[in-house]
Amino acid sequence: MRKILISFIAIISLFSCSDTNLDLEPQDRIAENAVWVDVNLIRAYHNELYAGIQDAKGPNMMAKATDEMCFNNTSRYPGPILNATLNSDNVSDRAEFRGGGSVYTWRRDYSLVREIIIFLEKMESDVALDDDERAVLVAEAKVIRAYMYFRLIVRFGGVPIVTEAYDLDSEFNLSRNTIDECVAYIEKDLEEAMPYLPETIYADDSNFGRVSQSAAKAILSRMYLYMASPLFNEDNDLTKWQKAADAALDLIDDGYFSLHPDYTSLFNAPSGSVNNEIIWGRNYTTSNYHSQPMYMLGRRWGAYGGWGGAGGVSQNLVDDYDMINGEPAYVKVNHVNTTVNPASGYDPQKPYLNRDPRFYQSINFNGTEFRGVTLEKWVASDGTSWGYDSYKESGDNPRSNYTLRKFMPGLDIQSELTWETPFTSPFHFFRLAEIYLNYAEAMFELGDEDVCRDYINLVRARPTVNMPPIPDIIVGEELRTRLYNERRIELAFEEHRYFDVRRWMIAPYTEEVDLYGMDVIKDVNTEQLSYEPVMLFDRMWDDKLYFIPIETSEILKTNGSITQTPGY
Repeated sequence: MRKILISFIAIISLFSCSDTNLDLEPQDRIAENAVWVDVNLIRAYHNELYAGIQDAKGPNMMAKATDEMCFNNTSRYPGPILNATLNSDNVSDRAEFRGGGSVYTWRRDYSLVREIIIFLEKMESDVALDDDERAVLVAEAKVIRAYMYFRLIVRFGGVPIVTEAYDLDSEFNLSRNTIDECVAYIEKDLEEAMPYLPETIYADDSNFGRVSQSAAKAILSRMYLYMASPLFNEDNDLTKWQKAADAALDLIDDGYFSLHPDYTSLFNAPSGSVNNEIIWGRNYTTSNYHSQPMYMLGRRWGAYGGWGGAGGVSQNLVDDYDMINGEPAYVKVNHVNTTVNPASGYDPQKPYLNRDPRFYQSINFNGTEFRGVTLEKWVASDGTSWGYDSYKESGDNPRSNYTLRKFMPGLDIQSELTWETPFTSPFHFFRLAEIYLNYAEAMFELGDEDVCRDYINLVRARPTVNMPPIPDIIVGEELRTRLYNERRIELAFEEHRYFDVRRWMIAPYTEEVDLYGMDVIKDVNTEQLSYEPVMLFDRMWDDKLYFIPIETSEILKTNGSITQTPGY
């Protein structure tokens, strides 16, 4: 469908202008006019709006710009973010990747906004659709636009609200709207859209991937939580926290969703599987699939060109999984690990013993059984031999000595994993566990620690997780620390950590901590294993990194009417 559509429509970015596009402009106009008199082409154009939404099913996951993962090659993305050298000249080629969950989304998101504006303008005229279908497609487009603007404001702060699809020869005189103005615009789009949308669409529905009232409410829940957080709520206005609590509870009380019982299949089951936790996600099919596992699993499964090193999980994250007795492995000060928690039973020389089950369901390490193979990530003490899955064997094995297990294919794919294998596990834009934790956080900030604890414990009580509840004696700042860590663990690799540490304004602590991996050393005489954390990247923080810059070239296209992000 995408190829058919592109043959009719030339999609141009909001702020782009080139001689090549100008030469093609008359042909593009003819093709575009042909679209709106053909029902199938209108639907195809609308489907492309969904295709334009970015997800993290690729090698350049946003997790690499956090302390969750470490890419072998940090000279490119995400190096400038991790060492605080990001600027308006290196932001696009060093932080924007079309194939995965990237940080820099200015051109991509505004390009999609432009396509939506064109669609909405055409829907106001006489097109080949009946009124009911037109109303639904318009509503869906508005929800997608709202989501794009939310993505933009959490990255750039206040951004221009664009209300017309500029032609190639238009003069741009755009300026940033305030964050409050952007939030109001997002609210308006969602409120106008919801009456025309189905209440919900489940993961096993043929329409899965399209937005619903529940998806719109999930956007509001996340947006209100962010806007209530310290980065956006300097005076700690409690009415904003109440708004966040109300939005989360509204979605919870609808009662449409439930926690999926199995944490593993929640993420790796193929599209079309029953999963009543996903509120909105991207659907993949055998004709439109992704290749994420080939970037993440290492050389054993066919990664090449260094891309297998793209999936290195950090020791920093490993250290933050609780012990099975419910105790944190480390004592935290300012949300940073310091000393081993004596109540936990954690042994640094037995680092993988008795951890939160989500650790084993999310991360592959030395000795892991995965798809019938025991992973060997050790290096001999004399350095002369090593396991096949060690970084010594191949640059396609992550230097951190951990690979991603979350999202990776289960036994439903019994054939050999190759670049041609149709991986169809959906990407979750929103799921119920996030909404539970949104509600828990808002209630904590409103002073109701019992409700906060209850909703954290609901997440921990998932049948295949079954972690002990947070005890009643955990209160105040200690409860805040546990709440923050629960989001870190439950939502790992799902594009939350980058924004969470910023909106909480704990980044000056967490983002100054160096990235670590783990060396597994096998004694050549006794074959006994020992474990030594290894520093992989010297991270730095600068307060300007709370938001990211706009490319210099984009500023110049507006003759400077769009101001640069502060600090850049």
